[in-house]
Parts: sequence; C-alpha cells; structure tokens
Amino acid sequence: MGKKGKKEKKGRGAEKTAAKMEKKASKRSRKEEEDLEALIAHFQTLDAKKTQVTETPCPPPSPRLNASLSVHPEKDELILFGGEYFNGQKTFVYNDLYVYNTRKNTWTSVDIPGPPPRRCAHQAVVVPQGGGQLWVFGGEFASPDGEQFYHYRDLWVLHLATRTWEQVRSTGGPSGRSGHRMVAWKRQLVLFGGFHESTRDYIYYNDVYTFSLDSFTWSKLSPAGPGPTPRSGCLMTVTPQGSIAIYGGYSKQRVKKDVDRGTQHSDMFLLKSEGGEGKWVWTRINPSGIKPTPRSGFSVAVAPNQQTLLFGGVCDEEEEESLDGMFFNDLYFFDATRNRWFAGQLKGPKAEKKKRRRGKAEECGAGSEQEPGPAGAPEPVEVVKEVVTEDGTVVTIKQVLMSPGPGGRPPPEAEDEAEDGASEPGCPSAEPCPRSSAMLAVRHGLLYVYGGMFEAGDRQVTLSDLHCLDLHKMDAWKTLVDMDPETQEWLEESDSEEDSSSSEGAAAGDEDSGGDEDSGGDEAD
Repeated sequence: MGKKGKKEKKGRGAEKTAAKMEKKASKRSRKEEEDLEALIAHFQTLDAKKTQVTETPCPPPSPRLNASLSVHPEKDELILFGGEYFNGQKTFVYNDLYVYNTRKNTWTSVDIPGPPPRRCAHQAVVVPQGGGQLWVFGGEFASPDGEQFYHYRDLWVLHLATRTWEQVRSTGGPSGRSGHRMVAWKRQLVLFGGFHESTRDYIYYNDVYTFSLDSFTWSKLSPAGPGPTPRSGCLMTVTPQGSIAIYGGYSKQRVKKDVDRGTQHSDMFLLKSEGGEGKWVWTRINPSGIKPTPRSGFSVAVAPNQQTLLFGGVCDEEEEESLDGMFFNDLYFFDATRNRWFAGQLKGPKAEKKKRRRGKAEECGAGSEQEPGPAGAPEPVEVVKEVVTEDGTVVTIKQVLMSPGPGGRPPPEAEDEAEDGASEPGCPSAEPCPRSSAMLAVRHGLLYVYGGMFEAGDRQVTLSDLHCLDLHKMDAWKTLVDMDPETQEWLEESDSEEDSSSSEGAAAGDEDSGGDEDSGGDEAD
C-alpha cells in the first residue's frame, strides 16, 4: 500500500509540474501576443493620421511576398494589398494599397483612412456588388525579429467605388489564421484551412466556413464524406459545375522534440453543395493528365474558360538539420470539366541553354503524397542561371520546364491559336525566374506575375518584378518591371546588433525596406 501511495503521489507531482510548465508557457505566449498587439496598435495610430483619400502616381511597389493581387471587376486595374519583406535581420509587414493600370502600365499608391492593420498571408476576394468590393480575411503580423506571430481573425471590405475601408464585425467566424484560402461562391465567401503558429506550438486547419454577403453572418459547415487533412497554402477554386476544388497544400507534424516534418500534399477533393440548406459533401478525385510535381508555395489564378492555373512554388527536401529546395516557374492548368491537368507549354523558342538532370523532381517528391503519373510522361528539363552578388555570393536560380511531349501541351483554348503569335526568333527569354509565394492575377486573358521569393543558401531574395503572359497565344513572357537580384540588400545577423535587438526599429519609420522611398515600407520599419 505504501509503495502504491508513493507512486500515486509521484504521478500527481509530475502532473503538477507539467501543469505549471504549461501555465508558464501559456502566460509567455499571452505576453508575446500582448507585445504584438501593442505594436499593431502603434501602427494603427500612425494610420489614423490619414484623414482623406490620396492617390499618388508612384514607382512599382517594393519587393514583397504573401501579398494579395486582385482584379478590379469593372476596370483594367489590379489591386495589390499588404505582404511582407525580410532583409536578413528584420521582417517588414505592410498594409499599403497599390493599383496597377494594365492598359497604361502605371502604378498608383492609394492611401485610404482607417485601413486594416498590416498583414501578410491573408486572403482577398473581389465581388461585383456595389461597384466592386474587395473582401479581406485573416493573415498574420510578424515581429521585426520574425520570431513572434499574431494571427488575425478580422474581416474587412474595401468599397472600390467610394475608396473606403470598412471592418465587418460578425460572430461565429473562423479562428485567427493565415495561409487559408477563400473564394466567392454565389453570394457567399467560402473559407478553408490555414494555420496558426506561436513560438511554442502550431496547428493546421481543415475546417470550412461560409460568410453570407446578404446577411453578413458566418456559418461553420460540417460536410459529409472524407475531406482533406488539415493544411495551408492549397489551391481552392470554384469549378464551372459549381463545386469547390481543393488541391495540394502544406502541413507539418512534430515527429519528436524540436523536430518537425513537413508534408507537401498532392491529393485533390471536390466540395459540393447538396441541395438542402447547409448540406455539403466532400469527394476525393483523381484527375488524369500531367499533374504538378510535389510542391508548396505555388500561386493560383483563374484562367480563360474557367480553367485554374497553378504557377511556381518550391519542393523542399527536408533533413533533420537542414532544409533545401528546388524552386519552379512552370505552369499547370486544371480543367474541371474534363477532370484533367495540363502542363502549360510556350510556343516560342527557348533562348536559354538547357541541361537535363534526371529524376531530380521525382526524388524531391519522395516524402510526399504524389501519385505516379501516366507512363511515358515527359521528364523535366532544368535550366540553371548563376548570378554573383556584390558580396561575392553566388545565387543559383533553377528553372524547371516540362519537355515537349504528348501531355506537355498548352491548355485546350491555346491549342487552336495560330502560330503567327509566337515570339520572333532570337528574342531574349523574359520569363519570371523560379519562385514561391508570388502574386498572380488574370485580366483579359493576360496572366500577371508579381514578386515572390527564392532562396540561395541562407539568403532570401524577395522579388519586385512584374511579368505578363498572353494565355490565348501562349507565345512568350513579357517583362513589364525588371529586377536585378544583385541590387537587393541582405544583412547578415552579425552585421548589426541594434536592428534585430528589439521592436524599436519597427516603429521608427526611418529606414528603407528594400524598395523605393514611396514603396510603402517607410512606416514598416
């Protein structure tokens, strides 16, 4: 009896210790959140000084990733909001708004009173109601040292006709998150997945919410059938048949203390509304054709004929102590009507010298869920460019293209186009370099790719270039805004103690964030 009593006492002691540690960790997490809330409040105080709408012609925005790029429903304009930039020491998060005129190839900085707090990895959806509305949900704010994160659960609408921001408050919505996906479906917004991360833990979601654009109310769905596992950064699109397709995404799991393993998902599902109010069903599908190789960080847009376009991304090769990856700039199209993937293939001649590296893309996907492709699928061709930066670092940019083959052809709407639209022989290639987390938009059949990032060793190169591709001709990329990676500042952690020591620099507003002075980063530091 005595021994048993001792064991029970010892067990209760261990439980008490664990509970105390959990309480301390929870307290620390709350303190970090309060610190970030104070910093966000400081920035909102700065934003409150804006009292009227101002529109200023400006140079292209500063380098960034995880922003949103949306198409105006009535005008030839693209709307860029938010995003982030990292210079090696500090993280800058934005809430600036830019408008790009696709006809004139000009940028305008638009300052509107009372904007949402600074954020990245949010979602933005445009609907045509009331002269056009841009709905924004969630996203995250990072501390200047990039170690702490605040995840938003707020919902905002930008009324495009009146140039006014409005926060829409409604209970019962999703928890704070970033990396989620959101689409407009009938007169509702539908939101799926995402993740929440703190310094001590993280969680990925696979829940589904709808927001009514009529009643301004949230509803949580409980679809029948086996659906996707929790994930962020997936493809989410509305099919011509009225279903919602989910493809891929990323999640990670803790395999042992301080060791996480990431998964690049490559499964695909349809979410269908089954007649009755609130009745939805998940169905897993397995499209035919040339599927994207395993990757995360890809970008998505709706192409002509309601096909869904997937661009770029990164395939991470994870070891316990290191993370290496291959970045892509290839295109894939998903045709929901045919339930088939197509590899996007340009008709113009390739000016780059190519070299083939067998099996690299397949090796990269060894730890993923990629299902085998059809027999005889074309092997990837790798194009390698090397850029030497000012400090002597060699930046290797890898571009993976699909070889021409039976499946590697343009999407159906491009197949019937005449060859006379192809680029002239000898024209230099102007395709965007491989990247992840870029911003995509399609207007009048033209695909626009802006920004994003790639890594070279411990260096992160954040991009601010803008490229365009005619999706009907599929002939050649056109560079609208160029960028030389050599010119980007990169600060090693040891270069300066003061910049990374505290959040003071983030509130000072006296440093540049890697772009032009008018680029919107002037208050972000």
